[in-house]
Amino acid sequence: MRNFDAIYAIAADRKGGAQAFETTLSMPESPARLAAIPDDRWLSQMSKCIFQAGFNWKVVNNKWDDIEDVFDGFDIGRMGFMTDEEIGEHLSNPRIIRHGKKIAAIRDNAQFLAALAGENGSAATVFAHWPSDDFVGLLVMLKKRANRLGGNSAMYFLRFMGVDSFILSRDVCAALIREGVVDKAPSSRKDMNKVQAAFNEWSGQSGRPLMQISRTLSCSIDA
Repeated sequence: MRNFDAIYAIAADRKGGAQAFETTLSMPESPARLAAIPDDRWLSQMSKCIFQAGFNWKVVNNKWDDIEDVFDGFDIGRMGFMTDEEIGEHLSNPRIIRHGKKIAAIRDNAQFLAALAGENGSAATVFAHWPSDDFVGLLVMLKKRANRLGGNSAMYFLRFMGVDSFILSRDVCAALIREGVVDKAPSSRKDMNKVQAAFNEWSGQSGRPLMQISRTLSCSIDA
């Protein structure tokens, strides 16, 4: 596994030099800003990523204002008590994406976020203060306790909220394989721990957040 500077040099060269490449790198939100995000916004983005999984993102984006309205702004108290009858009624509503299991996940995840809030004061507190050097642990927690938030859906959800995160896109996986971190796209807990260890090492070398390392790996692969 090469040090981060060597990988960064490849990515920067492919993106027009270090100065140009730096403008494409994002910073995570601060813990204070993350903790201030209302829990309904976490449920909204969580639900959006679930609807986008395996679906045309543009269609989801175009319908999102209506979806927000139909689901009461994703108020976790209201959504947590959505009945089976209400879910059935939503399946005939043309304003939304009519997918029963994904609609039911709104209720399940509202209950999950309410439980986190009960345990920690707010769900946002958990996401805000989860250590980035155990990002895999956060993914495991979401897969175990939330509904339909395994794999990349959870990673995109956290990234879009501003949590420091990596996304195991095709190019990131290709870079991890090239660097000898894993020998295939990681799926097992053992391989995910190897990925976390590699990101932690590169972060220690560079002082950069996971999301910048993730993008650097992606951009180091030929398009």
